[in-house]
Formats: sequence, C-alpha cells, structure tokens
Amino acid sequence: MWLLPLIAATYFMVSGGPYGIEDILGGAGFGVAIVILLVLPLIWSLPTALMIGELAAAIPAEGGFYVWVRRGLGPFWGYQESWLSLSASIFDMALYPSIFVLYLGKFSPALTAGPQGYLWSLAVVVLCCAWNLRGAPKVGNDSVWLFALLLAPFAVFVVLCFWRGLTLHPAMHWARPTLGAGAESSLSTAILVAMWNYMGWDNASTIARDVENPQRNYPRAMIGAAVLTAVTYALPLAAMAVAGLSPGGFSTGSWAIAGGEIGGPILATGVVAGGIICGVGMFNALAMSYARLPIAMTADGMLPRIFMKRNARGVPWVSLLACSLAWALALKLPFERLITIDLILYGTSLLLEFAALAVLRVREPELERPFKAGGLAFACLLGVGPALLIGYALYTSRGEKIIGTVSAMVFSVAVALLGPVLYWFTAAVRVRRRAIESVTK
Repeated sequence: MWLLPLIAATYFMVSGGPYGIEDILGGAGFGVAIVILLVLPLIWSLPTALMIGELAAAIPAEGGFYVWVRRGLGPFWGYQESWLSLSASIFDMALYPSIFVLYLGKFSPALTAGPQGYLWSLAVVVLCCAWNLRGAPKVGNDSVWLFALLLAPFAVFVVLCFWRGLTLHPAMHWARPTLGAGAESSLSTAILVAMWNYMGWDNASTIARDVENPQRNYPRAMIGAAVLTAVTYALPLAAMAVAGLSPGGFSTGSWAIAGGEIGGPILATGVVAGGIICGVGMFNALAMSYARLPIAMTADGMLPRIFMKRNARGVPWVSLLACSLAWALALKLPFERLITIDLILYGTSLLLEFAALAVLRVREPELERPFKAGGLAFACLLGVGPALLIGYALYTSRGEKIIGTVSAMVFSVAVALLGPVLYWFTAAVRVRRRAIESVTK
C-alpha cells in the first residue's frame, strides 16, 4: 500500500467525512462547534499523530500499537492494550452500520423500518468482511475512490453555501442555540462527539506488513489525514453559517436536510449517498485494522494458533471472521451510549501507547527513529492533553445509563477490568511457557 491509499484508509479509520459531527453543531452552534473542531485536534489528535508517527516509523510491525506496548511495557500490558482496543471495537464498529442505515432511510423510510434496519446493518458487516478478504492493498486502493465519492457532494455544498452567502447576504447564526436546562449536557455531548470524530489514528499502524516504506509513509500519512480531517469537518460548518442556515435541531442525519435546502433534491440525494458510503467505508477500513490484532497476539503465544491462518492474499481470515461475529452482536445498542463506551475504552488503550512511547525512549535510546516527536521531555508530555480529555469523558459519563441503573462509566470500567482476568486465565501460562522455552534453547 502506497502513501495515497494509506492516507485515504487512515481518513476512513478516523473520520469518514462530515457525517457524525451533526450533534456537535446541534449542541454547540456554529461558532463554538468550529472552535471545538479546530482546537480539539491540537490537544487530542496532534499528540496522538506525533506519537504514532514516531512508533510506526521505528517499529513498523503487523499488530502496530499492540507490538509497541508489549515491547515497551511487557506482555501483560500488551495484552491489556489488545483487550481494550478489541472490546472498544465491538462498540465502535456498531456505529458505522448505524450511519449507513440512517442515511439509507432518507431514501425511503420503508427500507429501514422495523427489523429491516438491523438486517441492513448486518449486511454491511457481511459486505465489508468479504471486501477485506481481498487483501489490505485492495481495501486501501478502494478507499481512495470512496473518499472522492464521499466528499464530492460536500464540495458542491460548500461552493453553493458560499455563493448564497455572497449573493443573498443572509443573517448568520453564529451563536449557540438556546437549549435551556439541557445546555451544559448538550455542550458535553458536542465535545464527546468531537473526540469520537477525531480518534482512531493508531488503527492504521496494524497493517504495517502491507505498507510500502512504512518508515517514510506513516508520518506523512498521519499529517496528511489530520489536515484533511480538520478541513472536511470545519469547512462545511463555516459554509452553512455563511449561507444563513440555522443550527437549531441539527442532529445525526441532518446533512440531507441541509443539502436539500441549499441545492434541492439532487444535492440532498448526493449527500444521502455520501452518508451510505461513509458507513461502509469506515467499517471496511477499520475491519482491516482490527483483524490484524489477534494474529499479532497469536504470534506472541497469547491466543490459539488457529488465528494465524491466512488466505492466499495474506488476509488473517479466521481473525477477521471472529471479529466480524463480535461486531454483529453489538449492532442494536443505542448510538450515543456506544460513543461514550467507545471513548473510555479506546482512550485507556491510547494512554498505554503514550506510556510505551516514553518508556521506549528510556529503555531503547539507540532504536532507529526515522521520525522523532521532539525530545524526551516533550514525548513524556504528549499524553497530558489526551489524558485530561479522557478524564473529562469519564466524568461526564457518570450519569449515562447503559443497562438499567448501570452507568456507561461503570460498564466501561467493568469491561476494562475483565482484561487482567482474561490474561491470567488464557495467556499468562502461554507467556511463561514461551519464556522458559527461550531460556532453555
């Protein structure tokens, strides 16, 4: 996989276009939403991209972030990294078929009514599983044209919005909508949704086996995808404000309404089609990433060897099928709760990666680093901003109920704490056996 497909695949792993940011606008208004979308990357995305750029260039191994954490912190923490990432993926991957179904329903509500919505979500899982069996280079190359198709309607939308603003001079609604008693909750939702829309940079690291010249291409792909993501989030919102559209009531799926108001039925249809592409493209790219984790763990003796099986194109098909089955089981969970759980679990795994960056700087100072994220002190401080945001996500989720009286925070912590239990029951014996074998050889 060359640089351009890697950028496109990373873009889908993180963003997938403006779809999914609607709740940020509805909760914060144009002015605050654009500030959030432009400032948050400096605190959340940039430190992550710098960390990944260094580690992916220095250790371009299949399994990516799992390999980094295991090498820096040991097998126990490597296992926790994989557990947190894979458990987060169960909730994360359920979001993208939801986006697909939501926008498909804009064509015809009857298509997704009742159990048909679930069947369409399941169809996305099956389609992307089959797509991934063709190999990572194919997924990367296909992500390029999916990227073009996805953003084409928004390019037209932005041009028409600015034209309307320049010619009609409508009143601009920069201020935050009046939300009454729920204002604080709505702003918190906007920040959490923005964090979710800017996460996933490390997912591209697991496919190093299929990337050409990873030492050179990973840092460039991180920077390129980060710029594209910020621009494709903030520009459509700025265009909407200039066009005089109101942010009130803007929520997931509302891009179709905005497109129809600016460009009529044809543009609305194009935006809806883009939403469908977003759901498929993001699920497809992330399936490619997550399926590489079990095979890397198996190589370290932490999982049964059946996960090592590959097809003729080098795809770990057993791992892919096992992950797809787990993703299918979470398809009916509600969208907002999925985001909160996903953020907490993913955020915890991200902190382990920042810890591995700092520890490897100390333990392996001679490790060749084609790209280096500043000095040792700077590398140690990179994780401070993300850690504060993850703490904020934990705090705001304390009242969100996921199952009965169980909050999303408690549920997420319980899932995370399963990791050490599973390690001692499934992997610890294998790890000790391999250590003994390596000493006796």
